[in-house]
Amino acid sequence: MRGARSPSTSTTSTTSPRPARGSRVTGPRPTRSIAGARRCPTTSGSTARSRPSPGVAVRRLLVTGLSGLIGGALRKHLGDRYTLRALNRRPVDGVECHQADLGDLGAIQSAFKDVDTVVHLGAAAGDRQTPEDLLRSNVMGTYNVFEAAKRAGVKRVIFASSGATVSGAEREPPLSHIVNGRYDELGSWSPLTHEAPLRPGGLYGATKIWGEALARVYADSHGMSMICLRIGRVRAEDRPMAPREFSVWCSQRDIVRMLEACIEAPPSVRFDVFYVVSANRWSYRDLEHARAVLGWTPVDRAEDFR
Repeated sequence: MRGARSPSTSTTSTTSPRPARGSRVTGPRPTRSIAGARRCPTTSGSTARSRPSPGVAVRRLLVTGLSGLIGGALRKHLGDRYTLRALNRRPVDGVECHQADLGDLGAIQSAFKDVDTVVHLGAAAGDRQTPEDLLRSNVMGTYNVFEAAKRAGVKRVIFASSGATVSGAEREPPLSHIVNGRYDELGSWSPLTHEAPLRPGGLYGATKIWGEALARVYADSHGMSMICLRIGRVRAEDRPMAPREFSVWCSQRDIVRMLEACIEAPPSVRFDVFYVVSANRWSYRDLEHARAVLGWTPVDRAEDFR
């Protein structure tokens, strides 16, 4: 399949993998912070601060889009392990929160102070968004997050990319057979590795390709650790709901475990790209690279919901 090549991931110390088959929150009015950002209220009803062992430093995470589906799963499962701070347009109850638009670099900069790792989940998601929203949130917003992290001296950014960077390949066999459930029509095929040609499914996927390329620039030019995750279909129902999702579904548990693996990855992981889907029988996205570099393997399977 033809297309642009994925950014090289040679800054990690691993070898090339062997392909394998495969609500709005109510509460007190937020107070104004510097540079146009607003600091969300913190209530006593919940907390995301971990309880570290004596003498053990707790990583401080800034999460964009913490109020979203993946952000909520991260907070639920990892909120007691790390000190969380949110950068969000909407208030997030129970954590330190900076309210600002990612499109405004000046407004978001203060949120990055004293942060160890940024988890950039905030985005305009999917091709139903207007081109203007996609470009503002996913292009300018991503640039602003990376730049603010650099200025603040943040060592690592975990970027929520998307499987939409390669989903255009689903238009043709063999992947069209897989995502439509026509498994008996499949001939010989191999999963796509992280180095396969890029083929976005639409403008949304194209903006994520741009984000991956920009991450490469920040890793090379500024010595930052930039990890890109091509995340599959994560659902609030936490199960596949359509034929295609028996290939690309990712459970909430599996994406959270991947985020944790990236947070805990050694500094030698300077730039890399990983697919993130569950252990689906008909996945066409290679997971061997994530296992080799991060030691991550998914634990859930779409087939369990047949």
